[in-house]
Amino acid sequence: MTCTLLSLILPVRNQADHIGPVVESCGQSLAELPVAYEIIVVVNGSTDRSEEVCRELARRDDRVRVLTTPTSGWGRAVRIGLDASNGDLICYANSARTPADELARLLRHALSSGDAVVKAKRKRRGNLTRRLGALLFNLQCRVLFDLATWDVNGTPKIFPRRFERLLDLACDDDLIDAEFYLVCRRHGYPIIEVPIVSVRRHGGRSSTTWGSAIRMYRGAFRLRRAWRKAAVGLRQTT
Repeated sequence: MTCTLLSLILPVRNQADHIGPVVESCGQSLAELPVAYEIIVVVNGSTDRSEEVCRELARRDDRVRVLTTPTSGWGRAVRIGLDASNGDLICYANSARTPADELARLLRHALSSGDAVVKAKRKRRGNLTRRLGALLFNLQCRVLFDLATWDVNGTPKIFPRRFERLLDLACDDDLIDAEFYLVCRRHGYPIIEVPIVSVRRHGGRSSTTWGSAIRMYRGAFRLRRAWRKAAVGLRQTT
């Protein structure tokens, strides 16, 4: 695909201990690509020095922008980044777990693959608890939404701006990734899944707990009801 600017969105929450080197390594990898780039760091609900660290990065590199919100939420941070993005090609990724070399590999794939969504498909999921939780959620998404993937939440997720419906995602929590898939299916956006192996966390502690996982499982049922209601309304207006 033709691309003059790439937008990378990195949600950040309580990652002051490692976010500096992560953003710098992402910038180094992006600089090797044949396209200009911007990095949009969205600090959401952080109680540590994450914002201060990120603003120092932005002072040193005008390709880095920092946005903040006092309220946490993976989906909220992604949506804020999408609203602020300027690129022809847009990517959002988990800043705590995405290695810069894997990010660059998927971006090269997206640049050469034409008009398609490119996303990571993780081959490993960390410890047994994380693997079990991911299996249950992906099985739920298959049953509720008939999604043909075993890694709904895998990032990086990369798409061309012309897939404009992906700029209007509505979920503020982890369900945004399931919504992403549903939008792609409804509007016929093809998806290419690229396997990645690394699951190492750069630092800090994961905010995913059994409590947050249960909220996500419950949220999937609400998303299903909302999606069906929207589908009925769409049929009635056509």
